[in-house]
Amino acid sequence: MALTPFFFGGDQSIFDPLDRFFEPSADRFPLWDNAPSRRFAQDVSAIASTRVDWVETPEAHIFKADLPGLKKEEVKVQVEDGRTLQISGERKKEEVEKTDKWHRVERTQGSFLRRFRLPENAKLEEVKAKVEDGVLTVTVPKIEKPKSEVKAIEISG
Repeated sequence: MALTPFFFGGDQSIFDPLDRFFEPSADRFPLWDNAPSRRFAQDVSAIASTRVDWVETPEAHIFKADLPGLKKEEVKVQVEDGRTLQISGERKKEEVEKTDKWHRVERTQGSFLRRFRLPENAKLEEVKAKVEDGVLTVTVPKIEKPKSEVKAIEISG
């Protein structure tokens, strides 16, 4: 439901009245879409917006990243420089028809890259990754700590 406040031109939602007020468009700024700073901002946004959760369980370190719309072929998971987990990929730009009129472009596109320094207890040779329903899950098993033995010492005397 969009109620139209008269003081913002009549086409804004009451929930976000400044939405179009601050949004540049090709009509107002014809060179905006091709500006280098705009492309840089999109690239930074693509890298920064790849959210990753990292949880440590008794058995493993588990990383989960939301990657909607990406196929497993478009994502790379690597362990580099000894203990650095790297998750990277690229969301390709959609084909656009010249006759299409875009009203809003919010989904990020371009390359993304996230790096995580793995702790000493990570089994680097057993890292596993899978993509299911747009969520990448990387599991890094932990090295089991040897159970400490308690040895009774006999007291002489």
